[in-house]
Amino acid sequence: MPLFISYASYSHSGVKGLVNKPQDRSEAVKKVIEKAGGKLVALYNTTGSNDVVLVSELPDGSDAVAVGMAVAATGAISRIETVRAWTPDEFKGIAEKAARVASAYTPPGA
Repeated sequence: MPLFISYASYSHSGVKGLVNKPQDRSEAVKKVIEKAGGKLVALYNTTGSNDVVLVSELPDGSDAVAVGMAVAATGAISRIETVRAWTPDEFKGIAEKAARVASAYTPPGA
């Protein structure tokens, strides 16, 4: 299954909920990912521009977007960004494909 990394920031109401009722959110996150057919790989709370970094396996990109939308719809997060991740070996295969198709592209002004 493809691997996805999500970065999220809590909204004011999300932070308020955590302060009013401190809790480990990993089980709630695991449930929504599993409901979408995926697997929680890792979940971290962080400092800086993101409050949460999530690593998950999901069947495809639409499932990753659906999970983000479902969580965002609750109002608990103010921002979420999800990116697809590839292993170095997978990315080598992508670069090999790029090498095969590169000659078909003509850049602007050429």
